[in-house]
Amino acid sequence: MADPPLHLGFEEAPAPFESASQNARVWTEQWVSAHLFCPNCGAARIDQYARNRPVADFHCAVCAEDFELKSQKGRFGPSIVDGAFRTMCERLESAENPSLILMNYDLARLSVTNLFFVPKHFFVREIIQERKPLAPTARRAGWVGCNILIGQVPSAGKIYLVREGEQIAKDQVLEQWRSTLFLKDRGAAARGWLLEVMKCVDLVGRREFTLDDVYAQEDRLHRLYPDNRNVRPKIRQQLQVLRDQGYLDFMGRGRYRLRLDSQAAP
Repeated sequence: MADPPLHLGFEEAPAPFESASQNARVWTEQWVSAHLFCPNCGAARIDQYARNRPVADFHCAVCAEDFELKSQKGRFGPSIVDGAFRTMCERLESAENPSLILMNYDLARLSVTNLFFVPKHFFVREIIQERKPLAPTARRAGWVGCNILIGQVPSAGKIYLVREGEQIAKDQVLEQWRSTLFLKDRGAAARGWLLEVMKCVDLVGRREFTLDDVYAQEDRLHRLYPDNRNVRPKIRQQLQVLRDQGYLDFMGRGRYRLRLDSQAAP
């Protein structure tokens, strides 16, 4: 049975603020509260935390998954502005980082155009970029923020529910989320290598690929891990882990196939 269609329009609510961005924040938060299910456990809704909670915006009462909502009119670029750099690094170390909900909206039509999730197990220190301290003349002089380098997240970590105004089936969203849960049990260093090899597979650009296709990314991995003198054995090791975890299939003679046809961000 097909999923009931999502209502992508914002509710018929008055504009409480003069600022368009403030109104958009209210409308997008209301939409998430009214329509979004939990991609981790499938619960029918997620609940909003009290405003100004420092870590997350929403949570699932069933599985306790936390979410942070970021929304904007245009598509997201390769990086997303976030909060304090030190706080973000501490969250990563404590495993309390929320998963992301990334939404694009159309203010002319008052509707959602794109929405995808980024599970928290795709966050590693390498995708957190430290920004320059604020100038001495700024109100918060010396404060250091950060960017999330979302462009460096593998396509499997960008799980669409709405894409160009079209709804993705709930079962497909849940399956793609589940397909990478094995990353949660890995330490930061092990997860970093797995994510980099997943990105190498992305760069091949085909669902079916060969070991030589991944070896072609060897120089890139050397630059990322200059102290590692055994990059090719490491690649083979990570591909074996991904095979054992059901992320991809080994087809023999150095050939592999992705188990899911992941939907990369546009």
